[in-house]
Amino acid sequence: MSATLPPPTPTEAASAAQQALYRKLNWRLLPFLLLCYTFAYLDRVNIGFAKLQMQSDLGFSDAVYGLGAGIFFFGYVLFEIPSNLMLPRIGARKTISRILVLWGLTSAGMMFVRDETTFYVLRFLLGVFEAGFAPGMIFYLTYWYGQQRMARVMAVVMLAGPIGGIFGSPLSTWLMTALSGAHGLAGWQWMFLVEGLPCVLLGALALRVLADRPAEASWLSDAEKRMLAAELRAPAGGHHSFGQVARDPRVYLLAFAYFTMICGIYAVSFWLPSILKADGVTDTMQIGLYSMIPYIAAAIAMLVIGRSSDRRGERRWHSAVPAFTGAVALAVATQSSGNLPVSLACMTIATAMMWAAYTVFWAIPSQYLKGDAAAGGIALINTIGLVGGFLSPTIIGAVRTATGSMQAGLLVMVVLLMAGAAVLVANRMPSPQGAVSPA
Repeated sequence: MSATLPPPTPTEAASAAQQALYRKLNWRLLPFLLLCYTFAYLDRVNIGFAKLQMQSDLGFSDAVYGLGAGIFFFGYVLFEIPSNLMLPRIGARKTISRILVLWGLTSAGMMFVRDETTFYVLRFLLGVFEAGFAPGMIFYLTYWYGQQRMARVMAVVMLAGPIGGIFGSPLSTWLMTALSGAHGLAGWQWMFLVEGLPCVLLGALALRVLADRPAEASWLSDAEKRMLAAELRAPAGGHHSFGQVARDPRVYLLAFAYFTMICGIYAVSFWLPSILKADGVTDTMQIGLYSMIPYIAAAIAMLVIGRSSDRRGERRWHSAVPAFTGAVALAVATQSSGNLPVSLACMTIATAMMWAAYTVFWAIPSQYLKGDAAAGGIALINTIGLVGGFLSPTIIGAVRTATGSMQAGLLVMVVLLMAGAAVLVANRMPSPQGAVSPA
């Protein structure tokens, strides 16, 4: 006789339905947002590879390059908060579509750089047009995922940075070498064109793929919409306006911690090719291949530490400890110039830990800030933090022009990362209800 399995309990049935719902959300939203963010990251940092040819072609100093790389963030910072404050009114579909199209055209337009002025203007405009994408995407995800899933969701989407490094590094250097001289264009010009235009197509696709909110998603059943609404029901309390967010000192402490992470991440993003060249790697394709290694490690670290953070319901230490570890590894790397194995190993550890800290960090403000005011709050934190994206390459470029070495500039980033880790540990965030959260 065959045993008859008992019917699932109501709890088991609900759990199965919930898992099916989130599988649907994951496949519908995350791959597309990951692809968009990968191009966002690639189009802002491919200037690091273009530098290998562009700098000599146009006669730019390291100080000019550093300022041009960083001025992107100046434009971004000026327009980010307005972009995100308008997002709940305009809708995510139109906002993300507009951003993708305009930054894609501008990134491709970098092929027309001829002098310092056009370099600065186009990098500034690239920041203006991309402004609001990352915090807008983070806020958009709060419409679909509860706090208990946020770190692992952020780990998936934030894989864009490492993926941009893993695939973008060899792609950029291959385009620069294989297409150099084709139709009278330099390799770096082809790189900007080929890596910029896909964003225009993604902008058009955003209007079809994304829904502004779950209630408007035609691909969800009424039962699934009700289940998701129950999962995401916001607790009482919290911030109800951007003014409240802007007066909260804890938001500024979070912004400072984020600022230090951005300083470290973009020190690597913009200068890793130059660091490898200083370590004795002269072939452009080899630089691209070596540049993949730190980002492969970063992708693994982000997923492992993000899952650990969600499993334990803990955020601060899962962000602060990797940030501090990354600072130590970066400090050792600054003393290893010319020793490729040691330098690359330390840069790999530093990159992996900084990206892991960055990933878990974004689960903290999305837990603390609630409602539509969270759009402005997340943008405020991101805006202040991205000042680090301007200062980091600018400082390192100026120091290298003045001294011939990046060591002193990188050590500034080390000190900032350690300070950011300390602030995260000290800044114990209350939940919206007033109780102390695990973060």
